[in-house]
Amino acid sequence: MRIAFAGSIAVAFVCGIAAGLARFGIALPPHALSSAAWHGVLVLPVFFGAVVSLERAVALRAGPHLCAPACAAAAGLVLLAGAPPAWAQALLVIAATAALASMAGLLRRQPALHLFVLALGVSSWWAGNVLWLATQAPLRAVPNWLAFLVLTIAAERLELTRMRRTPPRARVTFVAIAVVIFLSAGASPYAPEPALRAFSAALVALALWLTRHDVARVTVRQRGLTRFIAVCLLSGYGWLALSGVLGLFGSWDAGHPWHDAAVHALTLGFVMSMALGHAPIVLPALTRLRVRYRPLFYLPLAALHAALALRIGGALAQAFVLHRAGAIGNAAALALFIVVMFSSMSLPLRSPQ
Repeated sequence: MRIAFAGSIAVAFVCGIAAGLARFGIALPPHALSSAAWHGVLVLPVFFGAVVSLERAVALRAGPHLCAPACAAAAGLVLLAGAPPAWAQALLVIAATAALASMAGLLRRQPALHLFVLALGVSSWWAGNVLWLATQAPLRAVPNWLAFLVLTIAAERLELTRMRRTPPRARVTFVAIAVVIFLSAGASPYAPEPALRAFSAALVALALWLTRHDVARVTVRQRGLTRFIAVCLLSGYGWLALSGVLGLFGSWDAGHPWHDAAVHALTLGFVMSMALGHAPIVLPALTRLRVRYRPLFYLPLAALHAALALRIGGALAQAFVLHRAGAIGNAAALALFIVVMFSSMSLPLRSPQ
């Protein structure tokens, strides 16, 4: 069942990347061209929503929690099959509602601060899905979907700060930043300019907080997989700060010439850096296959950052050739990462008795 889930989620992701490349006029199969409009939806609420909720369901070891990832993955397959978008919208709302129910149960049993922030992230996912259903305009839901990803990652990093002595004032600051991200993303459809500027300022503040207090500052001095994860994290915080800075110049507006740069600095630079760093840990939990660390892991990470720098530089300079080359390079880096991960997998892990 895990492999079936992983396969359906991977299909949505690959098709989402192909749909993004289709926007640059790259020759692709007709189905990818017809899915170009769903690039953001397939990647943000479908792929990441399914991955995050599946990881949590596996950790909770309970069947009912699989409802959220199953519905999110099904939403992607429905879109790719050409069914009415309302079907996918309804499935995503059901997925986020199920995820919220799981978070409510967790908070009742363990009212921890990082779980509260996780609940804010899931609430942003739910709000974005409902907004897409209500308005039929996925671009209006993007800030909520981005808040979902940022808050989910931030909550996981907050949990690990228990390994270091974090001053109480710093934790209060973290909560304030998380609340601003949640509220400003939720307010963005109604008061876009002030809400998105507050959202951008909070992203910069979060990047600075994580750079200062994350345990990655210590683990980057170690070796092997531990150092690789820390490098992924710290480099991702730089892209998070850049996305916030670009947003302060109005880049979250879909018509702004830097919109693509801001969105992909956050999604590719920050979120995918986190994904690359945690894949060697998450994949064994989902597939029961070992992933053996190799220094080769740095190759797709470096390729991702180099291509993203080219893409963002092209967007800022309004140089389409560079912008397009960077987008192709990003897709190639992600494909390379998949190849490296699969080549690093070995014997299955034993199932628990």
